[in-house]
Amino acid sequence: MRDFTLRKRIILTVLWLLVAADLGLAVYSYGLAAAPYTPQKQFDDQNVRLKILQKDIASAEGIKTNMPSTRADCEKFERGLPLESVGSSSMTADLDGLARKAGLQILTFTVPKQKELSGHPITEVQIDMTVNGNYASVARFINDLQRSDKFYIVDDLNLTEAQSKTALGNLSVVFHLRTYFREAA
Repeated sequence: MRDFTLRKRIILTVLWLLVAADLGLAVYSYGLAAAPYTPQKQFDDQNVRLKILQKDIASAEGIKTNMPSTRADCEKFERGLPLESVGSSSMTADLDGLARKAGLQILTFTVPKQKELSGHPITEVQIDMTVNGNYASVARFINDLQRSDKFYIVDDLNLTEAQSKTALGNLSVVFHLRTYFREAA
């Protein structure tokens, strides 16, 4: 019987040790579960977002640094525009000269539509003109518009049926342009 009591005590001691170890592991497991655990993919995603945000911040700081020179360039551009009072006649003469130099015939030239730009002493002028000539002349005209000392924006151009049936291969092109004049100070 003594053997049985000793065995019983040993079994109970081992059982209590196992319960104590189990409780210790439960406490350790709870501590791990409560701690913030982020898998590697989440860290990688956060690093990518961090790099993007750092680039955005660097870009914004660059813009902030360059803002005075950008503002000065804009003011210089505005001062370089022709005055509204003489701009319309000079623009008409300039476009006519560019078309003739390129070998084009101006068929129509609409009266410019003008629109004042709020917050700036600038007037936007929209021009529609139809020219007639061959492809090389049209390409030369567009090239000359780009190189002109005046500021022109080609918004749109449309190919239409040639008005002149005399020359084979002639194109008739409608140009929708914009230019800007500064208001008199």
